[in-house]
Amino acid sequence: MRRPALYSSSRPAPCAFTKTPVQPTLAASPTPAAPRSRWQRLRALSPNDPRLLWSVIGLLALCLALTQAWTLHNTPVPLTQKDIDGAVLKTLETTQLPSAAAKAYEAIRPSVVRVTGYVRDKKTGQDVERSVGTGVVIVDKGIILTNLHVVQGAESIKVEFADGLVSSATVTGAQPENDLAVLQAHTLPDDMIAATMRSTQDLQPGDEVLAVGFPFGIGPSASSGVISGLGRSFRSPEGKQEMRNLIQFDAAANPGNSGGPLVTMDGQVVGIVTAIYNPSQQRTFVGIGFAVPIENAASAVGMPPF
Repeated sequence: MRRPALYSSSRPAPCAFTKTPVQPTLAASPTPAAPRSRWQRLRALSPNDPRLLWSVIGLLALCLALTQAWTLHNTPVPLTQKDIDGAVLKTLETTQLPSAAAKAYEAIRPSVVRVTGYVRDKKTGQDVERSVGTGVVIVDKGIILTNLHVVQGAESIKVEFADGLVSSATVTGAQPENDLAVLQAHTLPDDMIAATMRSTQDLQPGDEVLAVGFPFGIGPSASSGVISGLGRSFRSPEGKQEMRNLIQFDAAANPGNSGGPLVTMDGQVVGIVTAIYNPSQQRTFVGIGFAVPIENAASAVGMPPF
């Protein structure tokens, strides 16, 4: 009796209902891997791989190029003399600058005071204004220079400072030969500013000066002019006194300017206005004024001026 054929388990048996043999099953092909990014490929490189070294060099070169480009873009363009001249000219054309006289006035104004002398009216018992002049603070402790004829004969004296403060004052010194008096104010402003004094040794005729004071009680007023001469002499209208070594100037001065400062264009005091010349009996300015040099004026206080 014939035995049925046996088949290997690795080969499929033919179908019992068809003569077509069953085809063997093929293994599935592997799925292709997704492409990797540049960064993943770079991470996969070995530290000794030359491509890694060149990548780092390229990155550094890019950073250097970007840095240089930023520096060049932000570096300021150097100014030329032409640029500076153009800017100055433009400023002068569009800006109104203060005059030298205006700057000198602003410098001396805080140190100028109005000086008023009073006498007591015997009938009413009230103080009556006797004289008005000008003074200049030369020490911030309230020491003031003025003319002797402004306060001479006054029974009481008051000074008014630039900020409006009014204080009583007393005469602490005098120099009659130069018509000078020294006052001490009893009450002082919180921001008392003393004037700056300057030697007259380098003054010359033609130098610009400014006279600041209270002409006829109006002020403070400023008038500019020039030095007309040095070493002048002046005799009082009554002929009782002659002063020497005076500064002659042509800045307008009138009664009330007496005792005020004569200053240079930098606001420094070179003299104390003391007299005006007028051949007539009228006490008005005709173009000639006199000031005591500050060296003489400071000696009245018993102190060196510089």
